[in-house]
Parts: sequence; structure tokens; C-alpha cells
Amino acid sequence: MFGFGRLATYDYFAPVERALTRRFADAGQKLEAHVVDVSPTASIRRRAVRLAELVSRTADDGEGTIHLFGHSTGGLDARLASSPSARLPTAKENLAWLARLRSVTTMSTPHYGTPLAGFFATVSGQRMLYAVSALTFIGLSLGAPPLAAASALVVALGRVDRTLGVELRLLDRTTDALLRALEPATSKEVRGYLDAIRRDQGAMIQLTPEAMDLFQAGIEDRPGVIYQCACAQAPPPTPTSFAKSFGGPWKAISSAIFTTMYGITARFDESYPCAAVEAGADVDAIFEKAFGKAPGARANDGVVPILSQVWGRVVWAGYADHLDVLGHFPGYITPRPFWSSLFGRKRGSSVAEVTEAPLEETLDVIAARGGVAPDPVADARHVDWLRSGAGFDERAFAGLMDAVAKGMLDAC
Repeated sequence: MFGFGRLATYDYFAPVERALTRRFADAGQKLEAHVVDVSPTASIRRRAVRLAELVSRTADDGEGTIHLFGHSTGGLDARLASSPSARLPTAKENLAWLARLRSVTTMSTPHYGTPLAGFFATVSGQRMLYAVSALTFIGLSLGAPPLAAASALVVALGRVDRTLGVELRLLDRTTDALLRALEPATSKEVRGYLDAIRRDQGAMIQLTPEAMDLFQAGIEDRPGVIYQCACAQAPPPTPTSFAKSFGGPWKAISSAIFTTMYGITARFDESYPCAAVEAGADVDAIFEKAFGKAPGARANDGVVPILSQVWGRVVWAGYADHLDVLGHFPGYITPRPFWSSLFGRKRGSSVAEVTEAPLEETLDVIAARGGVAPDPVADARHVDWLRSGAGFDERAFAGLMDAVAKGMLDAC
């Protein structure tokens, strides 16, 4: 959910790709990494076909081992593509590489579904998903989105939290405001990404706990392939933790968005608990070591319950939110955003001038500069748009990547 591959010059998975490539090199192995460009909310079956066909195109030399790595829904794509029982609408030769597959790594993946998908499958939720996806891209690429548009989204989310009913006109106005913020620098890729979310949201139905119950019944692990996972939870939001977010207007808004998403994801249904019937003593021991006690059924990373993230061997567990584990956390330096590459740099520009202003003022500032927006990532630390208070940092990210890379290398 909310993810993308590469839009304009912003590479969503670059931190993970660089970290794994470096660790393979340190082990004397060459890793050739490819990011699969899939529609972010499309059917898992369609996404799995795109995955299988990309691997076929890039691994046609018939040599070397193959590893699949999937974050969030991507982990389900990997499991479906590798399953012996899957029936994918693609030519058999596009699956010949399965004989060379050695590992499948899933990270923050909703193997047993997530309650958040149930909300996003509603009419109001579909529009909310679109708005949050736009906000994610703006937040990661620009550093922080215009406050007026983000504030309106918080108002809409507040109504969701109380009643699960949203005034659609408010959502539409919020989405329009976010898109207008993109207009000075929008590209065909960005527009295509957002349009794809409007056209196909099949995965939202498929990621509900009820639908994932059927997914589990029909998908098999491939013999001889190592399955491993990384699992994360964020601390439950509290009035105290929310008060600590008031270091600036964007921090408060981001914390409010995360708090609402956490609350929806924490909803629990005994009939569909978003967890295995029994995780096992090994998993319990790993969780107790990471958190001091086994997490409850409501614990989640803001998008996926932690007990839903367990599949295969747990190689890492820790406090993090859904985007932290990809390298999108406070203090991490990311590549320069697409705004600077399209507009160019301009001396003396202040991030605060754009990111801390109302939407109308933001657009006026950009227009006054002849379309020149600030470059917060080049001049400052990355702004973590999901303020979860998990405390995830570069040391934790390094430990996560060490664990994932070791499992993959051991499977070679």
C-alpha cells in the first residue's frame, strides 16, 4: 500500500537495494537487483504475473541463483509467483526461472490480511487510499507536503476514526489540493501511478482478513526454497506520545495520520484474527527477545498487524513503522527528489517557505520562483512522513538488512 518503484528521479526502494547489494559484495557475491514496477493496488495475481515476467526477462542467461524480496503486498506477489499450486496467466517459459529460486523474503507483509484493507475497500476508503498515496509520494519526494492539504486529510481521517464514514466531498477537495501541489512538477510517471490507483484497487479486497484466509488455503511453499520474514510493530499511540509530536505543524499532522491508521489496523475480529492459529515457540521467543513480551493481536506497524507478518523463519523483529523498514525514517539521507531534477537548484531557498506554508502560499512561492521548488533532501536529513515514534534508526536498519542478507546468502 502506498508504495511505488521509481517515479521521476525518486527511487522508493533505493535504501534497501543499496544495503543488500553492499552486503552481497562484502560476502564476495554479486547481486543484480531489479525493482518490479507494478500497479500499487492491483490484484495480487496480476502483480505476480508482472513479477514472474520481469524475472524471466532479466535472468535469461540460465546461471546464478534467484531471490525474491517483497515488502508489504510485494511479499504476497512473491509467494504467489513461486507457489507450485499457482495458475498464473503467462507462458510457461516465463516461469522457467523457478528452478533457480533459492529464497523468498517478506517484510511487513499481510499474510493473514489487515483490517486497514477492509476500510480501503469501501467507497470512501478508496478515495482515502488515493489521497494517502499522493501524500506519501509528495511527503517522501518533497520532504513534507503542503500543510493545508495535509491538514484537510487529518480532518477527514478524524471522522473516519469516529464513525468510519467520511464526507466524500471533503475527501475530493483534499485530493484535489494534493494534486494541485504536484502540478508544477508533475510527470507522466507520477500521474500514471496515481491513475493506476483509481483504475484498479483489486488488492484492497484481496488483502482483507476474510480474503487472505482463502489465499492461505490455496498457496503452497515451493520445496527447496527458504522462506524468511521480517516483522515490525510501532508503539501504540498515546496522548503523551502525540503531545511529543508537537515539534512543528507537519510533525503533528503526520502523527495524527499515523494514529488513525494504527487505530483502524488494530481492530480485531475473533473469526479472522490476522494471525496464524499458532505461531510456534520459536516465534514467541524471538518476539519476547525483541519486545520484552509477545505482542498482542492488535499490535501493528500502522498498516499491517505484526502477527500477520509471520511467514517462514523470522530473521528480524523490532520496533518500526511500515515505511521505516524501507529506509524511510528520520535521519536517513535519500537521493535528491524529483522536484530538484525538474526545476534545478536555486540558492537561498528555504524548505520552510514551502513545506510550512498553507497550500495557496506554497503554490505562490513556487510560481514566484518560476517553478523552482526547494530541495530539502539534498540540504537536510530525510523527513519521515509517518511519525510513529518507533525510534527506528540507521543502526536498526543496518541490523535488519544484515539479517535479511544473511538468510539470502545462506540459501545460495
